[in-house]
Amino acid sequence: MLCKLSLKNIKKSFKDYTIYFFTLILGVAIFYVFNSIDSQTVMMNLSDSKREIIQMMTNMLSGISVFISIVLGFLIIYASRFLMRRRHKEFGLYMLLGMNKSSISKILLLETFFIGLLSLVVGLGLGVILSQVMSLLVANMFEADMTQFRFVFSQSAMIKTIIYFGIIYVIVMIFNTIIVNKCKLIDLLQTGRHSENIKIKNPYLCTIIFIIAVIMLGISYYLVTGGIQYLQDASSIFIPIILGCLSTFLIFWSLSGLLLKILMAYPKLYYKNLNCFTLRQVSSKINTTVISMSVICIMLFITICVSASALSLKNSMNANLTELAPMDISLSTSNLDQPITTQLSNANITSQQLKDAFEFYWYQDPNLTIKSTLGTAYDILYQQYPYLQYDAPEDIIRISDYNQLASLYGQPTYTLAEDEYMIIANFDSWISIRNQALSNRESITIKGKTYVPKYTSCQEGFVIMEGNHTNTGIILVPDEAVDSSMRYVDYFVANYQATSDQEKENIEQQMLTFAQNNNTIMINTKLDIYEASIGLGAIVTFIGLYLGIIFLISSAAILALKELSDSADNKQRYTMLRKLGADEKLINRSLLQQIAIFFLLPLALATIHSIFGIMFSNYIFETFGNEKLLVSILMTACFLIIIYGGYFLITYFCSKNIIRERA
Repeated sequence: MLCKLSLKNIKKSFKDYTIYFFTLILGVAIFYVFNSIDSQTVMMNLSDSKREIIQMMTNMLSGISVFISIVLGFLIIYASRFLMRRRHKEFGLYMLLGMNKSSISKILLLETFFIGLLSLVVGLGLGVILSQVMSLLVANMFEADMTQFRFVFSQSAMIKTIIYFGIIYVIVMIFNTIIVNKCKLIDLLQTGRHSENIKIKNPYLCTIIFIIAVIMLGISYYLVTGGIQYLQDASSIFIPIILGCLSTFLIFWSLSGLLLKILMAYPKLYYKNLNCFTLRQVSSKINTTVISMSVICIMLFITICVSASALSLKNSMNANLTELAPMDISLSTSNLDQPITTQLSNANITSQQLKDAFEFYWYQDPNLTIKSTLGTAYDILYQQYPYLQYDAPEDIIRISDYNQLASLYGQPTYTLAEDEYMIIANFDSWISIRNQALSNRESITIKGKTYVPKYTSCQEGFVIMEGNHTNTGIILVPDEAVDSSMRYVDYFVANYQATSDQEKENIEQQMLTFAQNNNTIMINTKLDIYEASIGLGAIVTFIGLYLGIIFLISSAAILALKELSDSADNKQRYTMLRKLGADEKLINRSLLQQIAIFFLLPLALATIHSIFGIMFSNYIFETFGNEKLLVSILMTACFLIIIYGGYFLITYFCSKNIIRERA
């Protein structure tokens, strides 16, 4: 009997469960997709190092899944509260007919079980389909061989999903039982009859608070952009975070009192159509959801920043591979007793294994430090960047050596007069520092001779093969400016003399063995840089997307459920509008405007936050570059439109159905 009643209730209230179902299905599908990556890669032809990277990534995703399950758990409980509230009158009617609370609890337990079971089945089905798409994404990211591609179902991901969501559903069942047992019949029957006591805030106080909030927000924005030099330690980063969160709360608090007051000053607009009703509804919603709106705004901000920055970082790292690792191998050593080429020859590594080989030296003059290079710009720069190692000696390379290396790297070459020098760099922050000195045409002295800058700014360039932009500045000088006594690093680059990938791997293994047997030699290979960059890019991308999508779903679902709850509570108001002569078109337009404003307000402020958040992220990750940032932002915008926009449309159509019901 109770089972039949539960199924009938679910079918009857399906429109109320639409958002609930949609959220559960998405949550289950995404949880399965990101936990099935390890199983999806079984069919791919990957190297051992790439498999280790994927294993590390899946372990990290498993750990994050615990946090994700907590977020989804709170979201499902919040959604369950909405559904419980919608059915108070129904529960009151059950009690009037003689049903005890334990029977009502059993009905809810059965409903939760059936909803959970249906959501798991549909969500897992959708997750299995999407996981095949994820396989293609992983394969593309790791450039795997997909000739053996086949349909894969991850049993481990399914079990993990069932366990995590099973625990969540059990908690929801317990929560619903407690709520029912605490309900009183009179409260259940009078649901929706209590008039909401809306307190009109003092507009002058709201104006002052709003101005203070904007000033605080401006300070926060400045600290993460133009005032970044004031954030010199890890703890100081909490200052703009706290200011940003507090100002966000104050903006919504003050806006709830200002919005209505400002628009009432324009009678033609305020009294047009149903604008007065719409604006009062919006003002009331913001007034009663200040904390929720603030939290949602911050979650949307995190979603946009994390997703856009993760995708940008991945794109930048991929773009860096061709530019920053143009040769197959590089070796360096500070032990100058024997040249690297001689050591290679002694190890029976000859031109039969290597081609395009080039060896040269780096130089240093203990009297030529960063401080002396900056000249008169030092005092200004020290105020801005007091923690830099200004006493560190500068790196020097002969112009002929650099030109030969640049030719191998496919980079521009340069010429210098006998009294000129130049600086090459690719680390943006250091470029701006050095450009201040170069624009002043600061001279340097090496072995008693003075040299003037040929250019008034750094030129793009690098020497060491790495996966990111880390060249803070290398000074190029005429060949005769240095001598052998100033040598401090021996550097060697080459390509492999190979006709197949297997032959390349054999030579690389031979070179790695050579470096291991010579503990003074540092080795970098294109393959290592490539796999490390791809691995880090994949980890950042998947974690960013995982967190971003879940936060986005949570934010949109909370807004949707709040709007649906308000629509249910305000049915009588819409009925009254109809009695006063408002046609259905005007009522629907008013509803659409309310939902649009309610959804767009936190998104608009989050977007403004994100502009400065992404600028700060670019500063933190500037060594990786910011290639294709616009593409990453557009991809994030697509996620927002699809998921956030989807919730918006579902909310509108469900709310429209709710207010059409007989009050």
